[in-house]
Amino acid sequence: MASVTSLASTLQQQLADALTAALPDAGTADPLLRRSDRADFQANGILALAKKLKGNPRELAAQVTDALPASDLIKDIEVSGPGFLNVTLTDRAITATLAARAADGDRLGVPADEAAGTTVVDYAQPNVAKEMHVGHLRSAVIGDAMVRILEFTGESVVRRHHIGDWGTQFGMLIQYLVEHPHELDHEGGQEDGEAAMSSLNRLYKASRVLFDSDEEFKARSRDRVVALQAGDAETLAMWQRFVDESKIYFYSVFDKLDMEISDPDIVGESGYNDMLEETCRILEETGVAVRSEGALCVFFDDVLGPDGNKVPLIVKKTNGGYGYAATDLSAIRDRVRNLKVDTLLYVVDARQSLHFKMVFETARRAGWLNEDVKAHHLPFGTVLGKDGKPFKTREGVTVRLEDLLDEAVERATAVVREKAGKVGLSEQEIVENGRYVGVGAVKYADLSTSAVRDYKFDLDQMVSLNGDTSVYIQYAYARSQSIKRQAGDAKAVAHPELELAPAERALGLHLDQFGEVLAEVAAQYEPHKLAAYLYQLASLFTTFYDQCHVLSEDNPAEVVENRLFLCDLTARTLHRGMALLGIRTPERL
Repeated sequence: MASVTSLASTLQQQLADALTAALPDAGTADPLLRRSDRADFQANGILALAKKLKGNPRELAAQVTDALPASDLIKDIEVSGPGFLNVTLTDRAITATLAARAADGDRLGVPADEAAGTTVVDYAQPNVAKEMHVGHLRSAVIGDAMVRILEFTGESVVRRHHIGDWGTQFGMLIQYLVEHPHELDHEGGQEDGEAAMSSLNRLYKASRVLFDSDEEFKARSRDRVVALQAGDAETLAMWQRFVDESKIYFYSVFDKLDMEISDPDIVGESGYNDMLEETCRILEETGVAVRSEGALCVFFDDVLGPDGNKVPLIVKKTNGGYGYAATDLSAIRDRVRNLKVDTLLYVVDARQSLHFKMVFETARRAGWLNEDVKAHHLPFGTVLGKDGKPFKTREGVTVRLEDLLDEAVERATAVVREKAGKVGLSEQEIVENGRYVGVGAVKYADLSTSAVRDYKFDLDQMVSLNGDTSVYIQYAYARSQSIKRQAGDAKAVAHPELELAPAERALGLHLDQFGEVLAEVAAQYEPHKLAAYLYQLASLFTTFYDQCHVLSEDNPAEVVENRLFLCDLTARTLHRGMALLGIRTPERL
């Protein structure tokens, strides 16, 4: 594995060295390099230095350019405005750097941090015995993308699905199952997710009706909660049936989402039961939590209610029951002590921001989080309908996640089928590509929006071939593969000696940014920046395709080879980038 230093990093270093050589009184200075529409790059750092050194910025800029050594990197550098440096790179440097990336296999020259630590990512948190709805989409999709990106950049990742598998509602469900033992049986031994959820739904509705209408059943259900919490064997066995049945359903939904979820990654609320009392004892003994009106609470100076009084984090309720905080704090203890993680990343609805702020501060006070072990909440906004309101069915019911995915695949398959004749797709390819395009469209719409923002769920726009959609990117990839198939015996070979056309230069410079974009996305937990990069790459490739005829018979062989090389590296970058977002790229579309 050979990481490749980007053109921007190499230029940054050369400019920094020149600044130090030309202006030794400036100390270590940042050239403030950025991409520019006036040249390939612009360095703006000299203006601030001029104020510091009380010098003329244009004269200082000229001194810096004179201090730059001759190299194969810089073709032209000019002083502009108040000391800005406009830098144009050589075509040779661009192509040679891209060739080094292409030679690095699937990693494309992107380094994996050897000193990276271990991150636990808490995402995709469905509830046992309940249907997954549109509200579960973002945690799953954003979390899955962050897991993939962090792993690719070198982090060791522990997946955790903190499912809702505990609580008083299980008393009602278990008691009903005890009295109606065949309610979870499948006809003909059927074990698919739809059947599993159908059984759970039927049982939940029936038990709720009985619970609300029969006081004796309600009393038995409450006794069953006590038995569950006490570890009664029969009750736990019944509870496990609900968990197992729900997993069949969960896995079927995650399969539709094209996500892998495995049993060892699922550690629900129940997984921390044995730690709850000890967590509370430690917090009370260390003075982090105090008794208030019979409850065990943690108070914060900056968390106040409408009346101006402090709003506590309730760890243990007045009746002795444990709140969500006790479970979350126990999970932090477990993840830090037993999993030995350096970072805890929670991909959870933005509405839980205050809860996590208080939980993390409590954990810091207790010493479980510190300078070496940090926790981050990656909050996300709400999925909205076209009307800008939370996404509901016409009947006002929250949309089932399965229904949403099925409709996306149906719409996408229609789009694929419409184009299928032009590329000769088989029925099997149409069905397969329809799934990849539909699920990809849903994921991309989610991931291309900054996580903290709400976004409108508009399937017509999502499966469009035009605009910022996954289909547009998938189509660009398929086009590159089509060129490859048409190339016959012509090979993709980099030719650094060739002069590049403007569209080739723009594409090449953007391809070289892939590693830097991934590093920023991983550090800031912002997958939307990778989506934006890939969309721009697809756009630049479309311009290149339109302006630079790849397989024209009028082109010399080396021009054809170099353009095939750019097509190939673009395809591999699109494929790798989309895979990191959890989206497939069909070979033909």
